[in-house]
Amino acid sequence: MTTPPAVYRPVRVEGKLDTPLSQWLWLVKWILAIPHYIVLFFLWTAFFLVSVVAFFAILFTERYPRALFDFNLGVLRWTWRVSYYSYGALATDRYPPFTLAEVPDYPARLDIVYPQRLSRGLVLVKWWLFAIPHYIVIGFFMGGAQGGWWSAGLICVLALIAAVILAFTTKYPRDLYDLIMGLNRWVLRVSAYAGLMTDDYPPFRLDMGATEPGTVPRA
Repeated sequence: MTTPPAVYRPVRVEGKLDTPLSQWLWLVKWILAIPHYIVLFFLWTAFFLVSVVAFFAILFTERYPRALFDFNLGVLRWTWRVSYYSYGALATDRYPPFTLAEVPDYPARLDIVYPQRLSRGLVLVKWWLFAIPHYIVIGFFMGGAQGGWWSAGLICVLALIAAVILAFTTKYPRDLYDLIMGLNRWVLRVSAYAGLMTDDYPPFRLDMGATEPGTVPRA
């Protein structure tokens, strides 16, 4: 049997559906997550400012300064963990850590390959002109954005539907989870592209499931 070629994925979004999940904790997670929302407000302000500095660095040097890249990656990781815990997935009851660093054993993980070179020409247009079609699509996924992330919309509605089913059956519907992961993966890919962290244009594709296509699920 021929082994399929490896696929280069600059943005990798993974999740692990925790079991068992509390049937009713989701009702108060919006309160429990408030400290994270406050911190993320300031982190996303910093994310924007760092992205402006990175814009000019890429324009003149074709490089995204590594320290700035790692900071913005940390903001995205933190946001993804909070979203996964709260109303972006409701797929874990493990409280998100207050850290920009990678947390290998947390159920939600995000990694972005550091680019050695970035296009000077693309940096001028990709975050607004080229990303417009994706902004239109993910606008339906996200609804109104608060603190740099989604607060309502299709993702939130689907997560709440899953939570209601969980409350009455004790099970989180796997098909619904896979769809929610696909929607979140799309949003995070666009966030990385619009944040100037990769030149790889996000695919118009729902890659559903806990792991990136072609990878082995985490134990």
